[in-house]
Amino acid sequence: RDGFVYGEGAAAMVIESLEHAGARGARVYAELAGGAVTSDAYHITAPDPGGGAASMAIQRALQKAAVPPEEVDLIVAHATGTPLNDAAETAAIKRALSKHAYRVAITAPKSMVGHQLGAAGAISGLAAIMAIREGVVPPTINLETPDPECDLDYTPLQAQSRPLGVALANGFGFGGQNGVAVFKRYQEG
Repeated sequence: RDGFVYGEGAAAMVIESLEHAGARGARVYAELAGGAVTSDAYHITAPDPGGGAASMAIQRALQKAAVPPEEVDLIVAHATGTPLNDAAETAAIKRALSKHAYRVAITAPKSMVGHQLGAAGAISGLAAIMAIREGVVPPTINLETPDPECDLDYTPLQAQSRPLGVALANGFGFGGQNGVAVFKRYQEG
């Protein structure tokens, strides 16, 4: 982890009520079950090393989604590849999920596509949705020597097939901006 690589990309999704989607015959990929934002205002560019406000965003998003932490199957991490950010995000996940943090799959899309800055959140959201839909945890590529501070399951090098019902998409930006979205597998009926 020696810094992030800029990427170029975009993503778009339609977020609408189930009734509206049904009326127009749309395919529903997932349910946006909840979300939360916090701000720690710790530093203009550095995250709070303890992950306090980021952890609070995860916890509040899960509360709004009525999802207990132990039901989270996947986290699409912000994971910029920087020592400060990755360690702080790991701390936040541990604070929010407690022991379950060691059982949840985590992926870092930026390892494959770089950091798209303003588009990063939408791309992470779509990665979460498609992972749930396809039952595949995308790999964190180039993760050959994990940092001891980042001791969770970051899905190194190879994708994993597994059933996924709930995924979080984390977005933690400069100035202490923290956003988390909770996506659930859509169940008809």
